[in-house]
Amino acid sequence: MLKIIEHPLIQHKISMIRDKETGHKDFRQLVSEIATILCYEATLDDKVKEIEIETPIITCKGKVLAKDYAVVPILRAGLGMEEGVLRLLPMAAVGHIGLYRDPKTLMPVEYYTKLPSNIEERQTFVLDPMLATGGSASEAINIIKAKGARNIKFLCVVSCPEGVEFLEKNHPDVPIYTAVHDSKLNEKGYIVPGLGDAGDRLFGTQ
Repeated sequence: MLKIIEHPLIQHKISMIRDKETGHKDFRQLVSEIATILCYEATLDDKVKEIEIETPIITCKGKVLAKDYAVVPILRAGLGMEEGVLRLLPMAAVGHIGLYRDPKTLMPVEYYTKLPSNIEERQTFVLDPMLATGGSASEAINIIKAKGARNIKFLCVVSCPEGVEFLEKNHPDVPIYTAVHDSKLNEKGYIVPGLGDAGDRLFGTQ
């Protein structure tokens, strides 16, 4: 279920955001652009339905997306991907799930959840730049599934084997779309080579 998007533009932008000298303004822009490409790839197999359209010339058949959408960034770093996905899906409803990683146990702790109505009928994209341990992604999907959602895809900028294995074990029905798949986690739970702390780099905090 892991889909690595090896587009030349992705590779170029990943190299730029890896650079520790890239400031938060450019980092935010690049993450948003990567999210747009990931969203394009993640919708390639989505179903469409036929409608009738009246053009200025004649009436013809057209196709539109068959499902409604929900976009759910995991706070706070997932916010960096939200705009990029909404650029392609401006009609999507937006929810938010707030999780932080306990620095000792590395386990996710929920502090906020607000999801769109009828999420069980929507194609839902869960957003988080880093799939590290997989704990936050898995817990966010648990929360969404508890509300009835079943059509879920996870979008991230960087993944690693540990996070992918954990997420696939807990949610084998959820495809993972990533811009790059890195080698491992270090002893502090950071992806190597990774990007550092995506939230801090997005928002200029420490």
